[in-house]
Amino acid sequence: MPIFFNEKSMEFHLQGKDVSYIFHVLPNLQLGHLYYGKKVRHRESFSHLFQTQARATASCVFEGDLAFSLDQTKQEYPSYGTSDYREPAFQILQENGSRITNFTYRDHKIFSGKPRFDGLPATYVERDEEATTILITLVDDVISAEIQLLYTVYEAFNVITRSAKFINFGSEDLKLTRALSASVDFFDSDYEMVQLSGSWARERHVKCRALQPGIQSVTSTRGTSSSQQNPFIALKRPNATEHIGEVFGFNFVYSGNFLAQVEVDHYDVARVSMGIHPFDFQWVLKVNESFQTPEVVMVYSDRGLNGMSQTYHELYRTRLVRGPWRDKVRPVLINNWEATYFDFNEEKILEIAKESSQLGVELFVLDDGWFGKRDDDTTSLGDWFVDERKLPNGIASLASNIKELGLSFGLWFEPEMVSKESELYKKHPDWLIHVENRSQSHGRNQYVLDFSRKEVVDYIYNRMSSLLDEADISYVKWDMNRYMTEIGSATLPAERQMEVAHRYILGVYDLYERLTSEFPHVLFESCASGGCRFDPGMLYYAPQTWTSDDTDAVERLKIQYGTTFAYPLSSLGAHVSAVPNHQVFRETSLKMRGDVAYFGVFGYELDVTKMTAEEKDMVKKQIAFYKEHRELFLTGTLYRLESPFEENVTSWMVVSTDRTEAIVGYYQVLARPNPGFRKITLQGLDPDMEYMVNGEVRTFFGDELMHIGMHLEPEFSGTDQTNREMIGDFTSKIIHLKAVQ
Repeated sequence: MPIFFNEKSMEFHLQGKDVSYIFHVLPNLQLGHLYYGKKVRHRESFSHLFQTQARATASCVFEGDLAFSLDQTKQEYPSYGTSDYREPAFQILQENGSRITNFTYRDHKIFSGKPRFDGLPATYVERDEEATTILITLVDDVISAEIQLLYTVYEAFNVITRSAKFINFGSEDLKLTRALSASVDFFDSDYEMVQLSGSWARERHVKCRALQPGIQSVTSTRGTSSSQQNPFIALKRPNATEHIGEVFGFNFVYSGNFLAQVEVDHYDVARVSMGIHPFDFQWVLKVNESFQTPEVVMVYSDRGLNGMSQTYHELYRTRLVRGPWRDKVRPVLINNWEATYFDFNEEKILEIAKESSQLGVELFVLDDGWFGKRDDDTTSLGDWFVDERKLPNGIASLASNIKELGLSFGLWFEPEMVSKESELYKKHPDWLIHVENRSQSHGRNQYVLDFSRKEVVDYIYNRMSSLLDEADISYVKWDMNRYMTEIGSATLPAERQMEVAHRYILGVYDLYERLTSEFPHVLFESCASGGCRFDPGMLYYAPQTWTSDDTDAVERLKIQYGTTFAYPLSSLGAHVSAVPNHQVFRETSLKMRGDVAYFGVFGYELDVTKMTAEEKDMVKKQIAFYKEHRELFLTGTLYRLESPFEENVTSWMVVSTDRTEAIVGYYQVLARPNPGFRKITLQGLDPDMEYMVNGEVRTFFGDELMHIGMHLEPEFSGTDQTNREMIGDFTSKIIHLKAVQ
């Protein structure tokens, strides 16, 4: 049993594969934290880990006791206003204006398996023996309310998941003004905080900073998880690297406003808090109503950042992503967006599809512009009816014609948005998220539909499902191209207006759930101006996400490297696009663009009919190579070797589960004058296996490749041009290793 309960000392010990998490019931019957870290053996009592001491300025819990103050006590789910001055995990506003609560331990249940959440994404189990869960009930008798704290520990992973549920059993309404999902008090603050930050077209860049006294946080209040900050942070020891040292990861399974923060107090305790952002949030709990917080996935690694990432990758790929596409290889696709933008007709689409089929592409995706009167981005969102000027025979006919060419067919939607120049807006102007008598900001000439309203979600569901019924569609790209402003709903009462942002996300999840349940054969790819909503919540419904609108191979090195801190390669949409690149106007070789895009869900975003014969031949070879190895790319173990945030070069590799095969990607951004020799130190191989490299006769044992390293062919020295592959800026190399049988 991976969860132990010491009845006498009232202690709980959660044990994962290599991790222990220990907490206990405090003298005031609240919950205190004792330890989180490397797995330790269980013992009868851990009471020696709990310390108190009288302090000069402390506010204390019990009269006559000058030692027990919550201000110096590490806690599990801290509250507000009773001697702890740090930020709490929750706060409840009562009808008399009080915000003071006292939730104390009542009981607990330990059981096999992991319960599913109603209406929220979360990790899951397929067999009860995979995980063990403890449900702890805290009660406040004054307000007749409960908090149910849920902890699940996975048997095969260093993973603990956490969430909280609030229930009002009283006779008065309660208002949640803060309802975070997890809080962890670390013994000290000798950590560096790793975050994934950026903006549109440069998402999830890796940032690292030493913890300092006070609060450091990453947040979103944009209505989505955002491209500015990702709902992920990690704490690593200062000496931890990609492959050695202690790391603690925290990832929020949610797609809306979030808070991820670390507060370092005056005793050097670091408190990690994660959950729905309290800013502009309030939830009314009527009598007998409940509120479930989304899940936080906590990962422990004693094998550095890469070890943390590998745990997230395997967990998310096998126990977050669902449906038939979880275990399938993904088709090589081509998307017409950068080839045509809005300017296309049926003839042009079929021309691109025919040429693509001859190159080995498996899926054609028709992007924006197929509906309403959509000739630019000012009109027609919400009018999900085919534009017969462009496609006179309709979507079903086009899908059928493309299928005859040997391709499956995919379609782009932006279901959460509406244009004011649309039939939908003319009929339902109140369906926007808006505040009456206030001006309405727009983004990309569009507005956000009020998905907190069931009738709005129902309408969009009916339109999308009718199209998926009508046509042979095997893929949907679900886009979302603007953040929320003027947040309000025309139908919610005043006291519930601060619930809109969360209710909106619940509406998005509801639409996803209904569509993916009714059309399980359809591969859904989430998108939000590229990577503005790349989070675990989306992966629960759509197994892959468009990583970024920026398809430049050089910038993608940073974007894809950072994204893999929490998310598996099987979730990263990665396409080869035309040059000059449409986002940065950089020119890189077709080879490098392919070499970068291999490490993800591979595809193309260009007009293949305009390519030269030489380029088409290279595309054929790229597609053939990816098809031969895509199971390795999508399910292999990833090792990040050299960081684009630290070096002029980037390298990474994937290794098969049995370690008999590996593929290394090596990329150099700028050429160097008269450079020295370089090598790559590989990871994850079997030290006793003998590997053939790139099909050559020469072989190497795994221990040599991991300890001595693999020497690369010399770069251009200024005179010697022997190695044409690594001459000039923006060069790359793919290295294939295969064990000698």
